Amino acid sequence: MVSRSFKHLSLVVGLLSCATAFAQSAKYSGVGRAPSATEIKDWDISVGPSGKELPPGSGTAKQGAPIYAAKCAGCHGVDLMDGKGGPRLRGGEGTLTSLRIERSIGSYWGFATTVWDFINRDMPPTPVRGTLTHEEVYALTAFILSKNNIIKEDEVMDAKSLPRVKMPNREGYVPFNPVYKKDAVRPHGSY
Repeated sequence: MVSRSFKHLSLVVGLLSCATAFAQSAKYSGVGRAPSATEIKDWDISVGPSGKELPPGSGTAKQGAPIYAAKCAGCHGVDLMDGKGGPRLRGGEGTLTSLRIERSIGSYWGFATTVWDFINRDMPPTPVRGTLTHEEVYALTAFILSKNNIIKEDEVMDAKSLPRVKMPNREGYVPFNPVYKKDAVRPHGSY
């Protein structure tokens, strides 16, 4: 006599097999389309560490100060530290090896181009996300970097100068393909 649980298991396996076969055989027509080259270009706005994707434009910390006061201080605080709706943008130096890590622009971020990219894509928050001009993004990036004592207040940030900014934590990340010495402690466990 076949047990009751075997019957149930057989039923479940049979249904899953049928569902899998049905899902693979379905043909959809008129649903979706391949994006056009223009649509792909419009969405391809990420900027990597090299900065090769940075658009034309420029800005200084002095130009960024009034923009920050008008569009950023409400969330991040007047001094970039005491905001009620956004993370701290400065401070936290030397905390990455402590038990209480403060991930601010000056203490955590490895590349200035990443700061520019984040501001360009995600600030100010919804519903006005993406409304900053490239010049405003360069100026805000310069302002934040200046307040973290990474660049001087009158330094111009543009597609050439921004990738050359040496962030305090640039060397703080594990390389994509790290090479470890034999018997060295590995930060991500043994493998």
